[in-house]
Amino acid sequence: MIDFKPSINFWHDFKSNQTAGIWLFLGSRRSLQLVRPSIMQLVFWGILGGCANSLFSWLSSGRMGDFNSQGLISYALWPFIALIVGIFLSQRINNPRLMLVPALLWLVLDTHIMLFQCLIQFLGDIDYLPYFLYDYVPTLFVGLFVWQSLAVVWVFSRELKWPWWERALIMLATLATLVVWQISVKDQPIWKVEQQSPSFAEDAFYAQPTLLNKALDNIQFGEFAQSHWYFMGVAGASYQDVFQFEISRIREQFDTRFGTFGRSISLINHPATRTEVPIATKTSMELALRRIGQQMNREGDVLFLYMTSHGLPNTFEMENAPLDLAQVDPKWLKQTLDASGIRWRVIVVGSCYSGSFVPALQDDNTLIITASAADRQSFGCSNEADYTYFGRAFFDEAMREQSSFKGAFEQARTTVAKWEAAQGFEPSEPQWSIGKNMELMLPQLEQRLFPPATTALKTP
Repeated sequence: MIDFKPSINFWHDFKSNQTAGIWLFLGSRRSLQLVRPSIMQLVFWGILGGCANSLFSWLSSGRMGDFNSQGLISYALWPFIALIVGIFLSQRINNPRLMLVPALLWLVLDTHIMLFQCLIQFLGDIDYLPYFLYDYVPTLFVGLFVWQSLAVVWVFSRELKWPWWERALIMLATLATLVVWQISVKDQPIWKVEQQSPSFAEDAFYAQPTLLNKALDNIQFGEFAQSHWYFMGVAGASYQDVFQFEISRIREQFDTRFGTFGRSISLINHPATRTEVPIATKTSMELALRRIGQQMNREGDVLFLYMTSHGLPNTFEMENAPLDLAQVDPKWLKQTLDASGIRWRVIVVGSCYSGSFVPALQDDNTLIITASAADRQSFGCSNEADYTYFGRAFFDEAMREQSSFKGAFEQARTTVAKWEAAQGFEPSEPQWSIGKNMELMLPQLEQRLFPPATTALKTP
């Protein structure tokens, strides 16, 4: 006989049911000793559970989409089933107060689990979740979803002393019901984002040739007997905002602080810039590099090329759905740079596994900086960010504080390592490789990039 404690007042019962939910999560029968069932508690926890599930669905949808009442109805199915089970059990052991308990305990546990999942989802969205957890989060969420129902069955089966075969049968039936339910409602979340096929609008389609030609025409000649820096930025992947933000900010930094205005170009893949900026493709990169090579003084001018996107070993991702773009590989990039006639090169590749570009791009006249080693990932790619980890550490911080590339790289590498350690990420290990001629030439080139007045400010 299960003897439930009488109700005292709403908030006392609320706290007691919270505690009961914790014990239920641990699979303890103590939850039945603490629970205080009432219609008010059932309704209140039902509202909390619906709100918690709606919040999680909204976060999971990327904070967009439309409310889907069918998803909320599907969620309500489980407490309704628990209520039916409670009615059956109350009749079976002749205890009317038992009727509400399975549904109430399920709702209490579900609410707390959903709030925990909301926290995990939010930390992941803002890139504060330790990287090693990302592979386990989906499994964790499924496990919690399954356990919150099995825990109710487990506790009641032990308290009512059901025979082992009956426990096993009911647990299996519950698990099978969970699987069928999950399959049937996975396309009906509470907050639903209608999937739309990517499109490339007609105005952008016709604007692109004009945009590219105009950008190429705006690249000025280098002045005779002077060294100038030329900047080219490439944002490869269109489906995350951070890459286009990063290229736009860094180009502005170079144009205003480092004197590349009139000698810079951006190639960006992003839906918001398709009628404003040339898209990034192998073709546009080749044309831009060729034009820069034609305009610059090849003996004294230098190209600063920054590429930011996702990547795989020997692959820099170029994506602008629905266009089918060819990917950039280090061999093609080296051949294109050589064909352009650009002699002095500073190449920075900000992507996962970008260190794999170093061997192919190495030569006597080139400095190569990468955001990661050949077998490591880099971090900070999210829609909420305006820089990747390496982009912020190198350009937004170190390049504003140091007066040499080497000093900026060392500061950025240290900064990135600290950020990654704090988040539990595997170190990305940014790379530096400089050719022997560039090592001799770089101090002279840096005098143009970092004027003496800037250096003087750094001198005690």
